[in-house]
Amino acid sequence: MSLSNAILRGVTGAFVLNSGLSKRGMPTEAAQGMQGFAASGIPAMAKMDPDTFGKFIAYSEIGVGASLLTPFVPKKIAGAALGAFSAGLLSMYFRNPAMTESDGIRPSQEGMSLAKDSFMLAIAGALLTDK
Repeated sequence: MSLSNAILRGVTGAFVLNSGLSKRGMPTEAAQGMQGFAASGIPAMAKMDPDTFGKFIAYSEIGVGASLLTPFVPKKIAGAALGAFSAGLLSMYFRNPAMTESDGIRPSQEGMSLAKDSFMLAIAGALLTDK
């Protein structure tokens, strides 16, 4: 693994893993709020039980973070996992008009927290295309 890949994977993996670990045992009310927001980007999420959704999100983030941090996981597999994860986050950004300015691309103040996920998609692209 090159130093540049180690940096991309290490920093991003630690961030995503920490996010997933902090969501374990999420109260039902918090899971419901997160689920409602997630359903704006991925409508099928609305059909899940809130507690199941909370576990799904927590363990998905833990899995993506762990794949990035584990050196024997090939960079293309880790990049694909990160790409799918960040694409899901960005779908919430682009499908919610309150997240963007009137042009539909630039983030509004409310959208800044999701617009940063474009960096994770770029990192996924770097991992997938690196030779």
